Amino acid sequence: MTKTKKSHIETITLEPVPDNEKKSWPSIAFIWAGNVICVPALMVGSMVSEGLNFKNSILAMFIGYGIVVALMMLIAAQSAQTGRPTTVAVSRALGDRGSQLSLSLIIAISMIGWYGYQTIVCASSFCTLLQSSFGITFPEWLSCIIWGTLMLITAFYGIGLTKVLNMISVPLLFVFLIYGVSIALGDNGAAVLSAYQPSNDNGMIIGITLSVGGFISGAATCGDYNRYSKDGKSAALSCLFGVIPAGVGALACGAILSICSGDSDITVMFANVGLPVAGMLVLILATWTTNVGNAYSAGIAVVNIFKMKDDKRAIVTAVCSIIGILLSLGGIVYYFVDFLSILSYLITPICAVLIADYWIIGRGKSEGWKPFPGVNWLGIFAWLCGALTTYFDKFFIPELVGIAVTIIIYCILCIIVKNPKYNPFAKER
Repeated sequence: MTKTKKSHIETITLEPVPDNEKKSWPSIAFIWAGNVICVPALMVGSMVSEGLNFKNSILAMFIGYGIVVALMMLIAAQSAQTGRPTTVAVSRALGDRGSQLSLSLIIAISMIGWYGYQTIVCASSFCTLLQSSFGITFPEWLSCIIWGTLMLITAFYGIGLTKVLNMISVPLLFVFLIYGVSIALGDNGAAVLSAYQPSNDNGMIIGITLSVGGFISGAATCGDYNRYSKDGKSAALSCLFGVIPAGVGALACGAILSICSGDSDITVMFANVGLPVAGMLVLILATWTTNVGNAYSAGIAVVNIFKMKDDKRAIVTAVCSIIGILLSLGGIVYYFVDFLSILSYLITPICAVLIADYWIIGRGKSEGWKPFPGVNWLGIFAWLCGALTTYFDKFFIPELVGIAVTIIIYCILCIIVKNPKYNPFAKER
């Protein structure tokens, strides 16, 4: 009898994850740790410290990531209970067709764009380091192709190889960052840090807003990985212990290196403290672990848009990655950064629609959950209101205000509207 060789390529995409494929919470926590230890996180840490002293910067980081993780826990728990990725989990709140044409499309465009951006940041810094430290001139376009392809391969295989990558990379990243910080704090670095006073007094609200904004998109797509969690508790633990220590740690390292080195560019930070090669390794590993998540979520989103078969995820992920690499060539993606930032305002309220639909109106009952056919205009309207609030709010933490507005509007509409054609809960009442 011939044994069928098991493929190492992940083939579960939109269908529920079977129990025998579920993962332990520490393994998923490692994936989240790899996602939050990234170049943008180091830069956000530097930005937070520009407007607050170090003590208040750390407090703002903890509060900001605490808000993000609280949202992630609820979204992750839903995906764990239903076994579905975010784009499917939201198909009752926005409708199955509404999810395809709104969230899936936005995630696909956003993640492909950020894949291209992260690729060129990594490739450009790699070339700069070779030139400045070793006198080697390396073509940026070739660097984009090499690093973009390596990241593509990991995303192509899916959660299995991603888990392995992060279990190796995360400890190494911690070692490099801690070593870099220890060098930066040597001599008079600790005195510089303790005496540091920012040139601008931005206030705690802006510091928290920067911290929240740095990873809120990850909260909205956390179901893509946490659908593999064994249950809601396991999902919550993976978010809590995967994001808070690594995320706040990365932000704090970015702040310390920036204050002590006087520069917010990671490669310059490490070069200024005499560790150019370590800086390059941190850049590559941090970009790699994060960019895999960008390509992975983009692939799932595109599969949902076109309702493809689950086994098409790998090839679709590869295509999304190739598009990202093409955008990175010649720095084309730099022209889209402002556009990608605007898209993040659209992604944030998705968290609120999911929470309001599943946990408040749906009372967290997975057995009663099913996609709403067509478009759920109640969810679409609440989502757009939240997005506009997030974009225009200048008084408090925009993401938090937008989430609150979205939840309130969706709950009110579900109570007022009694027509089952528009309200997925009408029949239950």
